[in-house]
Amino acid sequence: MTQIYKVISILLEYPTKDLVTHWDDMNQLINELPDLTVEDNKVLSGFILWASSLSLTKFQAEYVNNFDMTAENSLYLTYHLFDEQDRDRGPALIELTELYKSTGFEISDGELPDYLPLILEYVSTMDDEASAHAFLQQTSQAADIIACNLEKNESPYASLVRMVERHGHVADIAA
Repeated sequence: MTQIYKVISILLEYPTKDLVTHWDDMNQLINELPDLTVEDNKVLSGFILWASSLSLTKFQAEYVNNFDMTAENSLYLTYHLFDEQDRDRGPALIELTELYKSTGFEISDGELPDYLPLILEYVSTMDDEASAHAFLQQTSQAADIIACNLEKNESPYASLVRMVERHGHVADIAA
């Protein structure tokens, strides 16, 4: 089931030509995910339907408008949890980087460790579903903030981020 997080990670990354040429493969992967809820399938399929109707350039412009032009929608989670100059933000980033290193997970492209797609990629490597949900639980507050901001703008990305937030709350329910 942790494969779902890899899918969400890919969909929340900056759109590439490789992605848009493989929409059919992505749909097939979603339909083959074990234990995918009807609600999650609907969210993922709906997003892909929307995104696949756009040209690559338009899709990229939508991404930039949603995430790069509006700080409130930043996919860097500590941005939403700490003030810009907060002394706790740096240690949180270092702690997350150390966690990744301790598990052998490598951060590529010089990305900050709190980047939501990177976090989702990390979670997708976890063997244990309970551990994945527990880890996501730590992201749910920031995911909720981002999702609310995206929902205010009626962004198609809102449902993906809301899905991450919802999966983090599954750990609350199971506890």
